[in-house]
Amino acid sequence: MSMKTDNRYVIALTAMLGTLMEVVDTSVANVALPHMQGTYSAGVDEITWVITSYLVANAVILPITGWLGNHFGRRRFYLLCLVVFTFASLGSGAAPSLWFLILTRVVQGLAGGAMVPMSQAILLESFPKEEHGKAMALFGVGVIFGPIIGPTLGGWITDSWDWRWIFYINIPVGALAFLLGLAFIEDPHYLKRAEGRVDYLSFLFIALGLGGLEVFLNRGERYDWLESNFIKAAAAASALGIGLFVWRSFTAERPLVNLHVFKNREFAAGTGLMFLLGFGLYGSFVMLPLFVQHLLGYTATWAGLVLSPGGLASLLAMVFVGNLIGRVDTRLLVFIGVAMNVLALWLLWSINLGVDFPYVMTSRLCQGFGLGFLFVPITTAAYARIRPENMGDATGLFNLLRNEGGSVGIALSATFLSQRAQVHQTALVGHLTPFDPLLRERLFALSHGLFPHAGLDPSSVAALAQGLVYGELQRQSYLLAFVDVFVLQTCIFVGLIPLLFLLRGRTKRGDDAPPRA
Repeated sequence: MSMKTDNRYVIALTAMLGTLMEVVDTSVANVALPHMQGTYSAGVDEITWVITSYLVANAVILPITGWLGNHFGRRRFYLLCLVVFTFASLGSGAAPSLWFLILTRVVQGLAGGAMVPMSQAILLESFPKEEHGKAMALFGVGVIFGPIIGPTLGGWITDSWDWRWIFYINIPVGALAFLLGLAFIEDPHYLKRAEGRVDYLSFLFIALGLGGLEVFLNRGERYDWLESNFIKAAAAASALGIGLFVWRSFTAERPLVNLHVFKNREFAAGTGLMFLLGFGLYGSFVMLPLFVQHLLGYTATWAGLVLSPGGLASLLAMVFVGNLIGRVDTRLLVFIGVAMNVLALWLLWSINLGVDFPYVMTSRLCQGFGLGFLFVPITTAAYARIRPENMGDATGLFNLLRNEGGSVGIALSATFLSQRAQVHQTALVGHLTPFDPLLRERLFALSHGLFPHAGLDPSSVAALAQGLVYGELQRQSYLLAFVDVFVLQTCIFVGLIPLLFLLRGRTKRGDDAPPRA
């Protein structure tokens, strides 16, 4: 980019603000859903569209941001996205009805989804190639830290003020980012508007495919997956749309998205690694708070405190690793990150219902520090051989795969948790027979030791005692299921290792070798 070197950190702040707003808004509304439900007198199925609509819009816009940036100009398009996102946040906070809120969330998702790859492209073009590690460390602040602070921030704002303020807080941040972008961001000299007719068919296919995929992943568990005709239709639309989009991208004279960037080995490997990283990252962000809240009785604030130290560890690691890029073999850095994540998840294999806060937080600290060793090297290596004029397409596809990895990770982890809980409950129930001396002893202790003091009749005392035993059985079943999920996530991180060998060993300082894609 043709901009002064002294301004690159201001540009980084501008790009990071947009990314942070978008990523935080992906999760900040989750904890406020019950409050929104009360405001609009909505059912559970209705209110969850506040989340689903945002994710669907995100997915649809991500792959075509490169074309949109070229068509409108990257600076103009990024500033437009900031304005639209900020006004959509105002509309979401002031929404008079649920369907108006869902509409504004769609607009938010479209503008926010485009901001993330644009931010990444702007950062990569603002910093010299030898400092791309630092640029990706700054970008990682939003991508890694956003999902961690989102639920905690949303819970605190909702409890202290009102759920509408989770959207209003975007207004001053968006205004600041717009003013900074207006003053400091410029378009690169090689950015040229695409000529010829717009390939509307590609847009139609990608909207159908990715929209259907997000609906399938985010609503499948609630509707019992393929037992529902609605979910079957979403799956069919996803497969058809994505298939037609890929066909169109390779056969159209001027395709909307340049899929040829995947011919670059490092980019393809980095994208695959980021997909799996998104799986493990978002899966653990969802599962660990669920575990401590539902089984250990933590409040939303304490659940946030479990995650937050890991976020701070990620920030420290990214700053540290950003300075090692170009000096240390990229594959070694990624391997260290994988090893730390495997260690963190291995610690969770031995959890029980008496596990204390420091133990769980130690696991998160280890995982958070390891994520810093993964995100920065993978991202830097993936873009090392991408031509500048293809950067917009590459960042859009890269962030799409990261997001979809997160969606798949959350959906699969939730389904696996539910199914394994049923399996463990069935196995444990087999021990609860009238002939089991331990069960009889436990029921006797409850019936004759605690409940008689409450003035209940014998039949009520017996029913309450059995209810307590069954409740404990369910807690133990879910405990074992959570351990199974953590084992699954460990396997996902181990699956990153074979892809390491497809990355470049290191990007040398001043490496000016001609890019290949």
